[in-house]
Amino acid sequence: MIFSDFLRALGQLGDARFRSVLLRGIGLTVLLLAGVTALFVTAIGWFVPDTISLPRVGSFGGLEAILSWGSVLLMIGLSVFLMVPVAAAFTGFFLEDVAEAVEVRHYPALPPASPVPLATALVDSVNFLGVIVAANVVALILYPFSGPFAPVLFWVVNGYLLGREYFTLVAMRRLGRHGARDLRRRNAGQIWLAGALMAAPLSIPLINLLVPVLGAATFTHLFHRLQAQDPSPPGSRNP
Repeated sequence: MIFSDFLRALGQLGDARFRSVLLRGIGLTVLLLAGVTALFVTAIGWFVPDTISLPRVGSFGGLEAILSWGSVLLMIGLSVFLMVPVAAAFTGFFLEDVAEAVEVRHYPALPPASPVPLATALVDSVNFLGVIVAANVVALILYPFSGPFAPVLFWVVNGYLLGREYFTLVAMRRLGRHGARDLRRRNAGQIWLAGALMAAPLSIPLINLLVPVLGAATFTHLFHRLQAQDPSPPGSRNP
């Protein structure tokens, strides 16, 4: 059933609203990374002299240019690791569009969902960005000691984080924060597996940029399926 949820999300990838969210998330991410790079280069120009003199060695020129180009290359390298979590955080701002597009096509009989307040979406997106970056930094430290199990560690860490975040963001629209948390806890296994499925493409360049949109769509299907199967009493679903 999880693969069915994913395939249904994949089949809607050509939806104009999906493309809009994808382009906005990537655009904001590129602007942020470019802005941070420009800030580093500007700071180097302010505080680093172009020429330094060392005793018994002499003067060296072009230091500012070397450090500036080095900072650009560093940010390009870091973007390989930061592009996806940052794009995921930005996509969180536009999750309503993805979830609504899925519900309009596949669940037209549903009443309108309660929109997640902008402040809540902002806080959740920033928190998610911090958690996923921190978790991946820890995972990067552990990768050299993991040997052939490094990919498994990657999937375990990111599968948990992606499943937890996307399911909560989707479910909050219908159940509120507490209801979303309770439903997530009752179905933790399926949600982790769906998150691991989303984590698998994270290591594939360019394809990984689709993960935020596909994740939001997949977990929208997963949420409605689990809610329909959920045996909990109605009172436990209040926001």
